[in-house]
Amino acid sequence: ATSSACGVCGSEAIEELAARLSPLPERPCPFPPDVLARAPELVRPHQKLFASTGGVHAAAAIDASGTVRVVREDIGRHNAVDKVVGRLLLDGALPASTLALFVSGRASFEMVQKAWAAGFAAVVSVSAPSSLAVEVAGAANLTLAGFARDGAMNVYVD
Repeated sequence: ATSSACGVCGSEAIEELAARLSPLPERPCPFPPDVLARAPELVRPHQKLFASTGGVHAAAAIDASGTVRVVREDIGRHNAVDKVVGRLLLDGALPASTLALFVSGRASFEMVQKAWAAGFAAVVSVSAPSSLAVEVAGAANLTLAGFARDGAMNVYVD
């Protein structure tokens, strides 16, 4: 089970996650920073609904070479992530240990929780991560980057 709650119950939530999810294995080298920094520009051509409306979120699975494997859009950013994870599950591609999860909004605790459960190597967002997202990413051994724009980003957990 997972929650879409606001994450106010921080430390309790991290303890619950750690009890049921093992930290991800350390990778010999981190996810390529240049790919994470370019994630928004890699995903943008695949955002057909956003191009038409300007009002939907995107989530995507990107591999280390910068190939966009799956993109989903939805009015709800959580739904977009769930659609990406669902597609990977149906394709037999979980855990997603060789992929990064891109989100077009902020990186919340819940987004990082979903990435951890799906086994992603990294999460990158165009906006800020919450402090609880940073804590969860650290507990998960998950790379977390935010403010990915114009080929630059801030790395919060590597």
